[in-house]
Amino acid sequence: MVIETFSTKEITSIIKALKTKNSHEIDEIYIKLLKVSATYIHSPLTYPTNYSPMSLLTSFSKAFKKALRIRLTEHFNTNKLLVGNQFGFRKGTATEDVIFKLTNEILNASNHKATAGSNFCDLEKAFDSVNHDIYYCPNYRIIG
Repeated sequence: MVIETFSTKEITSIIKALKTKNSHEIDEIYIKLLKVSATYIHSPLTYPTNYSPMSLLTSFSKAFKKALRIRLTEHFNTNKLLVGNQFGFRKGTATEDVIFKLTNEILNASNHKATAGSNFCDLEKAFDSVNHDIYYCPNYRIIG
């Protein structure tokens, strides 16, 4: 997967879409200030080749996280990388959808006198238990 450089139009649009609050983040930058200054700061925000330092600044990281989420979602959808039963973290789906689907399939099986079974996995802490040092992704790069 290749992540193209974010455009100034894209960054400005994302900053303007952030929810304005009367409080500031830990970096003491108000979202309102970020929005007002978007046209002046959007250009420098498109140049970093490594976005890691940006994540230390909470207000800026919100914009970059949203931009990256948009790009990843487009990539997954375009390349059909998610199965139809993926309900979490997808626009237009909710917990109720998966509960409805499960209930519907159990009732269908019951109506047809078939057996229904299910497996449930709690993956809440799965990311924390992975040894991240053993993974290497040679196709991942940021193009500046």
